[in-house]
This record gives sequence, structure tokens and C-alpha cells, in this order.
Amino acid sequence: MSRPAASSHFEIEPFGRFSLAAASDFAGGFPAGIGASASANGLLAAFPVEGWRDSAAVDVWQTDDGVVNAESHGSDDVATIRRQVTRSLSLDHDGRGWEAAGQRDPVLGAVQTRFDWLRPVCFYSAYEAATSFVIGQRISMRQGRVIKDRLAATYGDEIEVAGHVVRPFPRPDRLLEASDVPGLSAVKLGRLHDLARAALDGRLDTERLRALPDADALAELQALPGVGPWTAQAILTRGCGTPDTLPLGDVISRTAVGAAYGLPEPPDDATWTQIAEPWRPYRTWATVLLHMAWRRDQPAAPSYRLTRDRSSSG
Repeated sequence: MSRPAASSHFEIEPFGRFSLAAASDFAGGFPAGIGASASANGLLAAFPVEGWRDSAAVDVWQTDDGVVNAESHGSDDVATIRRQVTRSLSLDHDGRGWEAAGQRDPVLGAVQTRFDWLRPVCFYSAYEAATSFVIGQRISMRQGRVIKDRLAATYGDEIEVAGHVVRPFPRPDRLLEASDVPGLSAVKLGRLHDLARAALDGRLDTERLRALPDADALAELQALPGVGPWTAQAILTRGCGTPDTLPLGDVISRTAVGAAYGLPEPPDDATWTQIAEPWRPYRTWATVLLHMAWRRDQPAAPSYRLTRDRSSSG
């Protein structure tokens, strides 16, 4: 049976420019497996609520005054739901200096203008980022989405929204029940089970990880099964939503930066770091934006999985 359709409303006031329409376009077209989809008003976000007692489905829209509104269903933990929605839209950071970063760097500024000062759309938790990236290792984006949908259909909580049933990705305890998932190898399923246990043990606590220095957070993440350097950095930037981390292990982002700045080849670490200096304190935001712009301009771009860690540790 689906959970009762009781709902709660809350508002999020952005600091700085923000367009939910731009975020919706990003979520629908960027291969991050975020899970945001269209609703009658804007975005429909569905996810396990941290604490892992239940799940939520949240209808999100923006009014003419710029305020982001949300109607949540399926869980009464409104404070945690609000935190996860706010973080997933990068609204938990003060973006009033984001436009100034583009004024300091006209290359970035032109891309900001083109995409309406887009902020990254992140996963709803480090747990969901970690499981999504591990599922996606060495397979296509489409295959990864199919597997996630299968897991949600079988093990996700049922939530009723406007007469429709929504099933988010499974909570960690439900993911531990998964077995023989079509398209998912036994090795990956074992890693997903390990990640579920890590979430239940608090090792994938999103707020704790992002409060750590980047080096410490990355070291903790790389200690998890199936998580290598690239995956750890992706979890930190796209799961924890850190705004000022340079993803130096991401080959595609490095290529995008080189193309944006007219370099004959992708920049080395020192060059990228120097280019990114005017972006502070939004180096993650700038990198994600340049990455997306490059992908939109390169329809034959190599598969996203080519940036995954090549080692068996993900």
C-alpha cells in the first residue's frame, strides 16, 4: 500500500540569482542520475529521507518573486526533507557572489549568462550519490537508469502524490533486501549492500562528510567498497554539494575547461587551478557549468562512463 498523501508546504528563498527552470533542464539532461523529473508545477523530487525511516516525494515550483515553494508527501520529517531539497538545488549556499565570479572571468560569465546562472543540481544524499555512481561504473547512462528504476520499483517506498504512486530509490535497509537484479552483477550488488550498511552506520552521513576538509572526506569515501578516486570526488561534489571543490580527477571536466579557454590540450592540475582562481568560492559550480556547456555543444561526446575510475575499486 502507498503511504498517505498528507502533505506539508515550505518555502526556500534563494540568495542570489536562481532559476528553477534552468535547474529542471539540467536535471533532465545531465547524466548524473539525480532523479528529478517534471511535475505540473516544476520538479518532482523523490528520495529516501536521511535517517532512513521513510521516503518523500516533493513537488517543487518557483513563484514570480523568485521564492522556491515545495509540497512534500510521504514523510513527516519536514526539516530533513527541506534540508535535502535545499542542498540538492544548491540553495544552501549564498549565491550572491556567483555573478561576480563571472564578471572576474568573462569566459565563465558568458556561460553563466547562456544558462541563466545555473547552480549544480545534486543528488539528495551522499548515499544516493554513492549507490548511483557505483551502479553506473562501466555501463551506459541508460543502463544505469534502468537498473535504478528496477530497484525503485521493487524496493522503493510507495508514496501517493496527486493520485499517482511514486517510488524513490530504496532506503538503505530496503536495498539490503535486493537480490538478483536484472542487469546488475553480483559484484556490484555486493558493493551496493556494503554502501547501504555504511549509510546505516553513519559513514555516508552527508552533512558530516561535507563538514570535513576535502582531503579527509575523500579519504573516508575511498575506504568504502567500490569507491575509487573519481567516484569519491563525485560523491563529495555532487552528493554532498560542496561548492568550491575542483574535481581534478574528472577527465571530461578537464577537457571542457581546456575547450572553453581555447587550450591546445586539457590543462594540467596547476593550469586548471590557476584558471579557476577567479571562480572562488564557487569552483565546483563553475566546473559543473563548463562541463554541461561542453556536453551540450558536443553531441558526439564520449560516454560519461569514460571518466569513471578504471580500477575495480570504482
